[in-house]
Amino acid sequence: MKYTPPLQSATLLKRYKRFLADLELSDGTTFTAHCANTGKMTGCADAGFTAFYSTSSNTKRKYPQSLELTQNNVSQLICVNTAIANKVVEEALNNRVIDELTGYQHIQSEVKYGSENSRIDFLLTHSSKANCYVEVKSVTLLSEDRPQSGQGYFPDAQTVRGQKHIRELIDMVKQGHRAVLLFAVLHQGITQVSAAVHIDPTYAQLLSEAIEQGVEVLAYKAHISASEVTLIEKINFVESPN
Repeated sequence: MKYTPPLQSATLLKRYKRFLADLELSDGTTFTAHCANTGKMTGCADAGFTAFYSTSSNTKRKYPQSLELTQNNVSQLICVNTAIANKVVEEALNNRVIDELTGYQHIQSEVKYGSENSRIDFLLTHSSKANCYVEVKSVTLLSEDRPQSGQGYFPDAQTVRGQKHIRELIDMVKQGHRAVLLFAVLHQGITQVSAAVHIDPTYAQLLSEAIEQGVEVLAYKAHISASEVTLIEKINFVESPN
């Protein structure tokens, strides 16, 4: 997914009220940008980080700028706009980047399904194959204790919604369909992914049960720059990291 025009840079002063971030330009000008991220953004939004933002042409927006990327103190870029995850996954599906999810005739997004009133991120179908339900999760939490390890985690906060999604995927497998949980890794420093048992043990337990039931788990990492974010390579999902 390309940013057109490329993103502009500033210094992050603070992120607050979940959806707002104050930025400062090199000339000292400050402004508030919209932050499309409901998570805790642990390690992704510290004061002093470099911030990259886009500007909307919609004159009705209260905050025309949107925070898209941050860069931490070791120069690792992080895509903090969670809406980007589905966009780069859709692009990867169309370009057949994800080997495990090729060979389908149709790709549909945001399809209603399940017994808990959910919407699947992507439904892949083929006239001669079982339907494939793909749930996408954006991963930006790098281990705080051992950042040099490259260990990433999901979720970064307790997620009742995420727990529901796992239950729905399990039900799809029981009904004879294929179900995939796809971690889109949007942090340059992350080289493998695990469930964050230390943050949401219920989610981690449900994920273990889902794997036993036949739900597939994939993790793909993105190339990130001020001009584009693109899924490029598979990395390891590890149930129990050392």
